[in-house]
Amino acid sequence: MPSKLWPYLTPGIPDELFERLPGIPLSKREIRLLLIAQLRIQPNAVLWDIGAGTGTIPVEVGLLCPHGRIIAVERDEEVANLIRRNCDRFEVKNVEVVEGSAPQCLSSLPHPPHRVCIEGGRPIKTILQEVWQYLLPQGRVVATASNLETLYAVSQSFTQLQARNVEVVQSAVNRLESRGFSQSFTAVDPIFILSGEKLD
Repeated sequence: MPSKLWPYLTPGIPDELFERLPGIPLSKREIRLLLIAQLRIQPNAVLWDIGAGTGTIPVEVGLLCPHGRIIAVERDEEVANLIRRNCDRFEVKNVEVVEGSAPQCLSSLPHPPHRVCIEGGRPIKTILQEVWQYLLPQGRVVATASNLETLYAVSQSFTQLQARNVEVVQSAVNRLESRGFSQSFTAVDPIFILSGEKLD
């Protein structure tokens, strides 16, 4: 459902519309679009967003699926409050912010997920293994990797968990930016987006 700040049905909210904190990561608009596409969210789905950061994914998915339920997990209290403020900015009412560290806090989350988005967390293999226990049948996990170590860890974990329909996409995005009197293209840092499904 559209909000006053973003009165459109399509995702892709400009980065500058979100409130931010120094040093807190924000999923760039184009990366968000790829992530949401890979999540393949259904109208009433429960989504866990682990390492929700600025809250861009919860906001976008909350607007797209007003009857769904989004659980945003963030370990830092100040960052968790940032997610709440961004949800308020966009009038998103179906996001619940949980302050806690994954994987320790996952057992206390209120609803088992249909979809899980993992955008952070150093013990990525442990988080994936724990998430898999709670993921509903036909559920789907989407994880991002910005370096070779994380890419390998997620890929290896999907193999160990016998994930099905595994896909890997790497972003290659350039944005036109003005610099003085000229305009040039600037690359957005590439991200690997990995997804896999639990069939039973």
